[in-house]
Amino acid sequence: MLHSNTPAKVQATILPKVYNFQPGLLQRACALFLRSAAAALTGLLISTPANADCDVGNRIFATPLSVDDPCVDDELSLSIARFKTWDNPSAAEWELPGEYFKSITENFGVSLDDAWIRRQVPGDDSHEGFDNLGTNFLYQFIRDAQDELAMAVALDVSWEGTGSRAVGAEPFTTLTPTWLAAKGLVFLPDSMKLLRPFGVTAQIGYSFPTESSAAVLDNGSGLLITARNPQFLVWGGSLQYSMPYLKSHVEDLGLPGFVNHLVPMVEVSLETQTTNLDGGAITTGTISPGVFYMTDKYQLGVEAVIPANRASGDGVGVIGNVHFYLENIYPNSLGKPLFGAASTDEAHH
Repeated sequence: MLHSNTPAKVQATILPKVYNFQPGLLQRACALFLRSAAAALTGLLISTPANADCDVGNRIFATPLSVDDPCVDDELSLSIARFKTWDNPSAAEWELPGEYFKSITENFGVSLDDAWIRRQVPGDDSHEGFDNLGTNFLYQFIRDAQDELAMAVALDVSWEGTGSRAVGAEPFTTLTPTWLAAKGLVFLPDSMKLLRPFGVTAQIGYSFPTESSAAVLDNGSGLLITARNPQFLVWGGSLQYSMPYLKSHVEDLGLPGFVNHLVPMVEVSLETQTTNLDGGAITTGTISPGVFYMTDKYQLGVEAVIPANRASGDGVGVIGNVHFYLENIYPNSLGKPLFGAASTDEAHH
């Protein structure tokens, strides 16, 4: 998954201290994006074949964009997204998120993610800046090749003071411990073999701030008031159908080569507020149908971003993504764990 520090229910309040966008900030963001992409593309031309990203036995799970998978990877993910927030009036928002995940051992990895955001509120000036920096620590404790089952636990941290309040970056650090799982339908009988390419991922976590309250702007009085910081149950998953799995491990239907690289997917990303209830909708999120093109070195994906309910947003957005499998592009350097090495027969990725 490409982590995003922007919650499903986007924060609307803009404090009086508005972030002043400087062109150099966007230039640095674009330069980092281009340098990272150039390094990965260079590796595509000189590397040797290897295993793909989240592989569990014969199953290779496509990497979702809105939720996580339970795999330890070496990967670089870059996206561009456009959607409308839930505010009244709704704000049009562009995002350029990026994430780098590094395996420390075969079962443990750490990722860094951030996003540059541009928000345009009707009748107001546009606001630009970075979201809070995110860090994810993931430990995979089950990887059953025969049953195509993987499980992991993770801790996601969104660091206060690393993003712009003008684009909704929270003024406090948030911790989200999470349980994650992925399962292929390899157990189905021959009479249902065409359903075996289906795979599911799931996650459930609890998001809470390190500070119980924060100063926010009261839109009515224009004064700063103290408000309790919310806590959320974060849950969701994905349903995906692997055409590569169909061809290689179920039945070759003689489909065009391009089709045999596709993975249609539907993601559901939700959060349910558990504190500070005010009588409004407590569950918000998105439903994102899309399609992915997978090779052993990269994944291309595009999804629609559909609000799960009225409180989650206004209108349909879109996100495009390119995902580089560094463990296949640079298998002897950037793509291997810092400690230990993948086995020959069953490399982790």
